[in-house]
Amino acid sequence: METALTRLAGVRHPIVQTGMGWVAGPRLVSATANAGALGILASATMTLDQLRTAIAEVRCRTDAPFGVNLRADAADAGDRVRLIIDGGVRVASFALAPSAGLIAELKEAGVVVIPSVGARRHAEKVAAWGADAVIVQGGEGGGHTGEVATSVLLPQVVDAVRIPVVAAGGFFDGRGLVAALAYGAAGVAMGTRFLLTSDSTVPDAVKARYLAATVRDVTVTRAVDGLPHRMLRTDLVAALERSGRARSLLHAIRRAAGFRKLSGLTWRQMIQDGLALRHGKELSWSQVLLAANTPMLLRSAMVDGRTDLGVMASGQVAGVIDDLPSCAELLERIMKEAEETTARLTTAR
Repeated sequence: METALTRLAGVRHPIVQTGMGWVAGPRLVSATANAGALGILASATMTLDQLRTAIAEVRCRTDAPFGVNLRADAADAGDRVRLIIDGGVRVASFALAPSAGLIAELKEAGVVVIPSVGARRHAEKVAAWGADAVIVQGGEGGGHTGEVATSVLLPQVVDAVRIPVVAAGGFFDGRGLVAALAYGAAGVAMGTRFLLTSDSTVPDAVKARYLAATVRDVTVTRAVDGLPHRMLRTDLVAALERSGRARSLLHAIRRAAGFRKLSGLTWRQMIQDGLALRHGKELSWSQVLLAANTPMLLRSAMVDGRTDLGVMASGQVAGVIDDLPSCAELLERIMKEAEETTARLTTAR
């Protein structure tokens, strides 16, 4: 299936595996790429050396195009951009809107730039700055998310910009792909669906927790870092929502100390990162610290398998997913279903 996305990224299928922290590592990305979709490495939870090693590992596992996701506001964003360029990475994606300067530097080197956004005005901004395409995530998507549903946000963005738009939030099968294309998208991006594959390195106990979830078990909370965050409802989430400010601050300091040791960041750097995530919101000090060390909370679940202590970011689609196919099996299924859906709609006319 050829679309503006497949032509731009050089992939066979108009599907993107998103850059999920602690999840989208070399194994998942290369499996996605080998199956014909665009796999994206999550670099925000990697040091520079780890990112360099991860890019090299993906290169060893596949000859297909892949991408790297990074935070535009990271202190070392420039160094990460140079790693992407030097590593011959096809696509650079951003969790936050990159500057016009970063976009220009990447494009001059032949790297395709695809930022992720959650509002029409943000899509218009990055398009004006020269982004090649944009991923737009509706409120159904996992992690930090907005309030507008994909079915409402997507057509707004498609009508507002003249670059390819990739739809995210609520997609997991071929029917959704066809629906997104009907809205004018050039493809879909999926996170939770790729997390729940046999190629994902997420511990089996965590995958089981996702598979057992219903749509009502996926919630949006501000208790973790003060921003709307879609995740599985767990005892940790419930405890954070019940905690008073003093108790929340104590928990935040303890977790922040763990993340500081793991990441090598100073307390000053962590607080600066937390403040950078405020986006004009009024956050308590506990929320600022939690915003800075949210990666540690994610790591507890996605790497250590601690469903009791970790945060499990999740799209609403977790409630309708009940299996763990390989990436190759998943993509074959989706594309077959998309073809069958298109044929059925054509016949119905």
